[in-house]
Amino acid sequence: MKKLVAYITTGYPSLDFTVDMALSLAEVGVDTLELGIPFSDPVADGPVIEKANLYSLQNGFKLDHLFEVSEKIAPLIDTLWMGYFNPFYHRGMEFFIDKAKTAGVNGFIIPDLPYEEALLYQPIIRENNLSLIDFIAPTDTKDRIKMITKDAQKFIYLVAYAGITGTGQSENLEDTIAMIRDNSKTDIFVGFGVDENTAKEKVKGVDGVIVGSAFVKVLLDEHLSNTQKINKISNLAKEIKNKINE
Repeated sequence: MKKLVAYITTGYPSLDFTVDMALSLAEVGVDTLELGIPFSDPVADGPVIEKANLYSLQNGFKLDHLFEVSEKIAPLIDTLWMGYFNPFYHRGMEFFIDKAKTAGVNGFIIPDLPYEEALLYQPIIRENNLSLIDFIAPTDTKDRIKMITKDAQKFIYLVAYAGITGTGQSENLEDTIAMIRDNSKTDIFVGFGVDENTAKEKVKGVDGVIVGSAFVKVLLDEHLSNTQKINKISNLAKEIKNKINE
């Protein structure tokens, strides 16, 4: 069965909502939760997720809040922290590793940490039985794909196009997928531009999809109550999971 990874922004519209939303996603069959760490300059994300980051920070989000909600979420759904490198650098990778282990979080997605720099942190992350997710883009060369994928863990994050999340662009990924398959048996998940309309097409040839902006758009809809947001996102996740497994 092909898998669904769901991204939500921690702390928006509230910490309690984040917990309730995560647990509802687990109930409808989401395989992995990508728990976003709000940051003021989320360079890989489009305006939708950027806005949710800003609102969460304006609501007073602090790193301690991430750890608090993760302890309630991670025992019930496979959880990864998605964040930009600045907090990891300033607080130290060891600090985040300790907090992840305490909460039961299984690893990190750090989109602005290049592979070459990530090599510095991979040994200590793996020693602690955690994963740091590797990214592949359609612009990567065959040699670079071979280098990045040789020790990839958990899954490879295949970026569907060069750009930012949520823009709905599209590129032919067949050659990139083939090159990854030639060098790695690790699962491949496609992210960027995946929603209920594109998921069935984007999952072709890979093992799962990563959905973020489609869910966060609902989080930002001020016409919906929190209960309505949870129901709508959960139904959307269920629809996407069904479509990628048709």
